[in-house]
Amino acid sequence: MNKNSSERPRPASLLDSIAATLQAVIGKELPSLVQTYRHLHANPELAGQEANTSRLLADELKRCGCRVTEGIGRYQHENWPGYGVIGVLENGEGPTVLVRGDMDALPVEEKTGLPYASKARGINRQGAEVPVMHACGHDVHVTALIGVARVLAGLKDSWKGTLVVVGQPAEEGTGGAVAMLEDGAYRHCPRPDYALALHATLQLPAGSVGYVPGDFMSSLTEVEVIVRGVGSHGSAPELGKDPIVMAAQLVLALQTVVSREKDAFQPAVLTVGTIHGGSASNVIPEEVRLMLSIRTYDDELRDRIVASVERMAKGIALAAGVPEEKAPSVRVTNFQPPNYNDPELTERIAAGMKRTLGEARVIRTTPVMVSEDFGAWGLGGEIPTCMFWLGGADPALIEERRGAGEKMPSLHSPHFAPVPEPTLRGGVLSMVSAVLELLGR
Repeated sequence: MNKNSSERPRPASLLDSIAATLQAVIGKELPSLVQTYRHLHANPELAGQEANTSRLLADELKRCGCRVTEGIGRYQHENWPGYGVIGVLENGEGPTVLVRGDMDALPVEEKTGLPYASKARGINRQGAEVPVMHACGHDVHVTALIGVARVLAGLKDSWKGTLVVVGQPAEEGTGGAVAMLEDGAYRHCPRPDYALALHATLQLPAGSVGYVPGDFMSSLTEVEVIVRGVGSHGSAPELGKDPIVMAAQLVLALQTVVSREKDAFQPAVLTVGTIHGGSASNVIPEEVRLMLSIRTYDDELRDRIVASVERMAKGIALAAGVPEEKAPSVRVTNFQPPNYNDPELTERIAAGMKRTLGEARVIRTTPVMVSEDFGAWGLGGEIPTCMFWLGGADPALIEERRGAGEKMPSLHSPHFAPVPEPTLRGGVLSMVSAVLELLGR
């Protein structure tokens, strides 16, 4: 009797033959990688300021035999040097695979209580001193890059082609990927045939990965809204036009854009993230500044939402009697395209990871409304890309919280704390498996 395709055994591959070797090699590297991770976690750097992190990564890649270029991604709009790093490890003729990791941290005060918790402070783009924390796992990403380079440098007999390792600054909303590409990143390395990345999460157990063919992460559009009024004394609001009241009305009005102006089957999120205005309790200010984030998978929907923001802001100002010359301004300040995982590439590397991690640890998940600038490395679809989730949570803690009806900390939480050793083991093993699936011989 013929077996159906799901019952047929998979043909043997390189990954089947060296799975045990990979585990052993990675196991030897783990103590050093955990030490590196804890150092990075305790010493985070804000976007565009990753001087020490980029130097550490560059030095590690040089020790692996990579040809390293530093200082890529100089910002045209900021007085910051470029901290992008590209390492190239050539091993004969064959495809080129790019593996990217981001390096920057967030202006978040850490509350994990870990012995290696960050106590760092930094200066943000507005010139204010802020606490700094790796609340999005970029310290995991950098450490995994180092582990991948070390392992593949030691296993050159098992693969053929070129490995490109990219340490990217300023992923957190400041366009680090585009900055590196505009600064000639692909002139410093062979143009890749495939681009890969992983992203840590506490929504999956450490040692597991999650993959999604097709739509993976939404686009991000950041919008600045300046609501203008007429300043006056706080005791005489009738002599002015209060922009704080108008801004409050706008925040509430914007909640109806997603709930009432779009098809319910089209995913979208609109968030007012910051609102700044006024300097004293007895002064009605001249203006209030709001920063919004809009996330969609559809460009036409995104444009309609931006138009709705502008319409509502101007309508509220008109209703308040604000003079036309003081109409609100609405400006798009940043855009990141959606992350689209090439389906064929994604299924291929997922199959490779199943051979080394095991079927149960390679989990098909669903698209999310989180945004990431990794997609820019695909040059608008010219280069197939794939990003996958790397689990970082203690499985026992997941069960404990589930039993108590609680959720694990999200990305950007002050309590974000992956379990170092199993997370790094899973990160290096999964990414090495993905690269060997594409370059292995």
